[in-house]
Amino acid sequence: MILQTKPLAEITHDAFRALSHEIGIVNTIRFINQFTTGHGDYTKERKEFFADMTLDEILSSIKRKNKKK
Repeated sequence: MILQTKPLAEITHDAFRALSHEIGIVNTIRFINQFTTGHGDYTKERKEFFADMTLDEILSSIKRKNKKK
């Protein structure tokens, strides 16, 4: 018996559907995220993003956001 191989895109679609059916969409996404890597240079981006802020300003911003939660 010879099996026809499916295209990878179809296998991926079937796997997502099966996972989301068994463990739910949120847990499927959490599972998949552990196999994906980020992109860019966070260290460089962080330095650029916070270049005009003092440490006290950064901490105050974090505290304000935590109070909103």
